[in-house]
Amino acid sequence: MRRMFLSSPVSRAARAVHLRWRRPVTPVILLGLTPALTCLAASPVPLLDVSKENGMHVVVAAGTPTTYQGHPTTALLPDGKTMFAAWTLGHGGPCGPVARSDDAGLTWTRIDDALPDAYQKHRNCPSIYRIVDDQGKARLWIFAAHPLMPRVVSEDDGVTWQEREPLGLPCVMTFSSVTRLKDGSSIGLYHRGEGDHDRPPLTVWQTRTRDGGVTWGEARRVAAVEGKNPCEPWIVRSPDGGTLCCLMRENSHKGRSLMMFSSDEGETWSTPVDTPWGLTGDRHAAAYTADGRLVVCFRDRAKGSPADGHFVAWIGDYDDIAQGREGGYRVKLLHHYGRPGDCGYPGVEVLADGTVVATTYVKYRDDDCQNSVVSVRFQPDDLDGRVAQMDQSSN
Repeated sequence: MRRMFLSSPVSRAARAVHLRWRRPVTPVILLGLTPALTCLAASPVPLLDVSKENGMHVVVAAGTPTTYQGHPTTALLPDGKTMFAAWTLGHGGPCGPVARSDDAGLTWTRIDDALPDAYQKHRNCPSIYRIVDDQGKARLWIFAAHPLMPRVVSEDDGVTWQEREPLGLPCVMTFSSVTRLKDGSSIGLYHRGEGDHDRPPLTVWQTRTRDGGVTWGEARRVAAVEGKNPCEPWIVRSPDGGTLCCLMRENSHKGRSLMMFSSDEGETWSTPVDTPWGLTGDRHAAAYTADGRLVVCFRDRAKGSPADGHFVAWIGDYDDIAQGREGGYRVKLLHHYGRPGDCGYPGVEVLADGTVVATTYVKYRDDDCQNSVVSVRFQPDDLDGRVAQMDQSSN
């Protein structure tokens, strides 16, 4: 079913805002607004700052002076209420923490004890996916990076878990994205480094499963760029279903992020090119809103951005990405008080009422506690109204 992109006067107002912001602007800070309505005209696209609005936040797992909570991903079950989050202890450290929410992310219960003991030996950036095979059987998988992409699985929607043999795929991180294809199979994309170490040049690889994640085919390289380091791929399908768009972090951080496209279900990919400025960042994760727009969340790394190094969302149309346009606007979701480059790996879910739940890791407060896992909950239509108000205040 084709998604419609304009569904409300608020959405149209926000879209009119971003069209006006495409003209060249003078770098002037707009004053006289509340902190949540701050916009810097130096940005090619409006920036809304809601990072201090604690009422939008849910702390999934608080950091302490001795405990670092890092690199979460999430999965929402079809009931629209049951959500899982998996993360590590320490930066790229051991797995173990897993939490379940039965109220769409408002409250969380740790279920670490339900996981096999061996799961604590898995390391680095666990990614949780619900993969459905071509017979309609769904499984929850948690993949990690080391050793050689280990994994655990639940065949009863997260009640019980078992360890399965590692996939045997050398990687820097496990699948950053798993996408279901039209034939019922799924592809997983991940990245590798030179000599299978975390060092440049980085390249993006792809493998396919036809049985819901149980077995995977031979991996092949799908992205390598001279002088650049594509990594952390995330796939989003076009609204008409015909094209896959892959957003990628560029790890040298000398320019913008990268993107490539496939019109044949991942059989071939276009040569990677730069994303729009506003999508420059690390570890993109995206979901469609109720009105057919995209929300893409990531760690901001755009040159000259006032939100550089913090957790942001980009809101716009798929066609904005495909045509290299800047999109509607960006939102600073959370302020990171820690060392640069140590926040922003997200899970992004959209609930039935349109609420977006974006979950990441971040040094949440300016204190002696280490990183926490925190969700930000927001309605895009509410943000549209703020952006429209922001534009009116600047005129």
